[in-house]
Amino acid sequence: MTNNEPNNKNGRSINAYAKYSGLGFQMIVIIGGLAYLGTKIDQSAGHQTKWVTAVLALVGVFISLYIVIVSLKK
Repeated sequence: MTNNEPNNKNGRSINAYAKYSGLGFQMIVIIGGLAYLGTKIDQSAGHQTKWVTAVLALVGVFISLYIVIVSLKK
């Protein structure tokens, strides 16, 4: 075993863990960011029903799922 290899029988498992935990953080940032943007839009427009927040959060979910599916195909 060289110094460049991880201390694991299967070096790919560490890389996969890092990859998929990174995907989770990306999903949190995308969905949370769009929901926050929707909240700010709803507040500035004076909406009583938070439709913009709901729509942008749903768009964030679809974008996140698309990113996950594309990354799983690789």
